[in-house]
Amino acid sequence: MTNEDDIATLNGLIETTIDSADGYEQAAVSADDAALAETFRKFGSERRQIVADLRAEVLALGGEPEDEGTLLASAHRSFVKLKSLFGSSREGVIAEVEAGEDHIKHKYEKALQATIKPQTRAAIERAHASVRRGHDTFSAMKHAYHSGTAA
Repeated sequence: MTNEDDIATLNGLIETTIDSADGYEQAAVSADDAALAETFRKFGSERRQIVADLRAEVLALGGEPEDEGTLLASAHRSFVKLKSLFGSSREGVIAEVEAGEDHIKHKYEKALQATIKPQTRAAIERAHASVRRGHDTFSAMKHAYHSGTAA
């Protein structure tokens, strides 16, 4: 267990969380539903705060924090797909966002399984709580559509 291992774990989460914040911000701009756009802005802002907190932890460990998201083609395709869904249905948009939330939640859960220092674990656990709330919000919306109880 070294600072470098913790820094690498945190930087991986920073990249993924930047991707998430960017996605929410793009979704908010594209949304034609004001309430949904506000929800996207809220979660985008929360993700930016997570990034700031994780960057501070990297600095405390003596590392250089990431300042960009990933360039993975799959993430790009997800956001292109999400953007195209705005012309179709709110249900489709929510399902796509929930899939993205599954991805980021998995990344945080995997990081929490790593051998990391207690201070790093505490920072990741705080961030994970917010990520879990985002996941649960969109999962509940998705299930409301499937059960016919969504407005």
